[in-house]
Amino acid sequence: MKKYIFALLSAATFIISGCDSVLERPVLTKPLDETYGKTDTEYRLYVNEAYPVYFVGYNSSWGSAYAPLRGYNFSDDNASSGKQTSFENTIPTSRGSYNTSDLANSWITQYAAGNWNFAWVRKWNIMIDKLEQYKSVLEEETYNHWMGVARFLRGFEYCRLVETFGDVPYYSKSITDADTDEMYKDRTPRNEVMGYVYEDFDFALNNIRKNDGTQYLNRYIAAGFISRLMLFEGTWQKYHKSDTELAKKYLTQAKEAGELVLGNNQWQISSDFKSLFGSMDLSGNKEVLMYRHYDAGVSVTHCVASYSNGAESQGGATLALAKSFICNDGKVYQNSSLADADNLDIENMAKTRDPRFEATFWDEPRIQAGTLLYSWKFIDRVGPTYFGGTYPAQYGSMTNTNDYPVMRLAEVMLNWLEAKAELALMGGELVTQDDIDNTINKIRDRPLDETAISKGLQKTRHMQLAEITDNFDPARDKGDLVAGDYAVDPLIWEIRRERRMEFVYEHSRLLDLKRWKKLHYMNNKTYPDTMLGLWIDLKAELPNYLEEDNIDITTVAVPDGNGYKYITYDGTNADEMKGFYVPEAAEARDDFSDRSYLAPVGEAQINEYNAKGYKLTQTTLW
Repeated sequence: MKKYIFALLSAATFIISGCDSVLERPVLTKPLDETYGKTDTEYRLYVNEAYPVYFVGYNSSWGSAYAPLRGYNFSDDNASSGKQTSFENTIPTSRGSYNTSDLANSWITQYAAGNWNFAWVRKWNIMIDKLEQYKSVLEEETYNHWMGVARFLRGFEYCRLVETFGDVPYYSKSITDADTDEMYKDRTPRNEVMGYVYEDFDFALNNIRKNDGTQYLNRYIAAGFISRLMLFEGTWQKYHKSDTELAKKYLTQAKEAGELVLGNNQWQISSDFKSLFGSMDLSGNKEVLMYRHYDAGVSVTHCVASYSNGAESQGGATLALAKSFICNDGKVYQNSSLADADNLDIENMAKTRDPRFEATFWDEPRIQAGTLLYSWKFIDRVGPTYFGGTYPAQYGSMTNTNDYPVMRLAEVMLNWLEAKAELALMGGELVTQDDIDNTINKIRDRPLDETAISKGLQKTRHMQLAEITDNFDPARDKGDLVAGDYAVDPLIWEIRRERRMEFVYEHSRLLDLKRWKKLHYMNNKTYPDTMLGLWIDLKAELPNYLEEDNIDITTVAVPDGNGYKYITYDGTNADEMKGFYVPEAAEARDDFSDRSYLAPVGEAQINEYNAKGYKLTQTTLW
């Protein structure tokens, strides 16, 4: 299978699996002006600009927006030295843009999303208008395909906006500067917006080509993203709005989109976990529906592997995240019969947990991580071996060239399974053991690479549906009815665990907490494990942390009843410095409330409306 390079105006390069020859695409995108919109090629060029924006991968150069590890690091999975990053607590001076080229500047970490920008909505509406204008001269199949692409991307854009701001103005067609009332209309209710998105996605699922060439968006890739986006909206409607009917509607679309992918056997879970993220060429990986390819030869590189190489610093993974990993006997550590399963130090965790733990984290304490638990997920096995020496270009600076799986089978499996499990709780078809075998258990059956085998790692035992009872995990969230906090069904809890293990530092965690209405898990005071590392004997493992300069600084936490006793080094108590590592000068993030689920609009945007004689409503609770 040969490699494909798809060059775009932004110098972004994408590859989609299933290739057998080399194609170089023109390095341009062309607007649909008065003479454009009559051929397949013209629409293809127009859409090219979208690829590095919607299928971001590792981003490029030093970019971090929508990039794993660098962009998606605000959640209960990550902690750092000093005060923890806080949620937004003031209305920004400005939060808006009017162009399609501000990906880097629009990123809002606390929402894992972009800003108040309708330029991309306008782009897709222009395309839709052109398709209608020239419908009579286009082949029916050509019209349907590109209309499906345009409506999918418009729906994708509105999902991003709604997930971030809630109600947003909805535009079904392009407008001009003369359309003042439309340009400055107030927010459209979320349910109305998402109703239009549902229709867009329904059209896309029935009309986008199943195969449009190996570099391009197709029906299956769109379905993978629709399973993600509609899972978000369906669970938001359930947990935030208690709207069962809308929850069913969107979850059913998520499930049906997932079934479209799962019903096609061209994708399989077939490679080890490290190869998904460290490979220099994902073209032969059967799990990957779509990926972004990097190639130094055409100046398309990134920096994420550098922040996984052992030398560059990270915040650090939390004890809360580490505790969520299932033991390889298929049980939570509190109930596991494995030797040392309850010894929560890095060495024992790597040996006893699902092998994704070792593939995700360096198996010894690293001072480059604020919690000492360092992620090396987004680099191959070779890169970290250069630690202490000189890193080749592919492992250092912003010249990394490993590929990123933009959409992969495992995510579709877990999206589909969660949607079905949620629907089952609302009277739908029950989840069966076959469903578990065809999703979670196939994921757990991933091959182990030679390094993992040499370390003695074991694949995790299959999940048995009959064993997932109220007592399977004593730490399961039982909810708080007084506070309106949902108890989590045992099966849903285990599906969420599988997501957490699978998607560490990818797109998922913060958005999952938001849609489940579980943002309070990020309260460091209520959940102290979100500001701790794993167990460590500092005298034996990091004696330099017990030198004179560390007096009154180095601290560990030791279980004490239902909480922790904190022990700080005083120059004489080195033997006592055994416990869960506390990042240096760690301080809890500021208090936050339900308003943190959605972002406020900037003052400048409110004022712009006012200056034109219109009103833009501020986000609820802001």
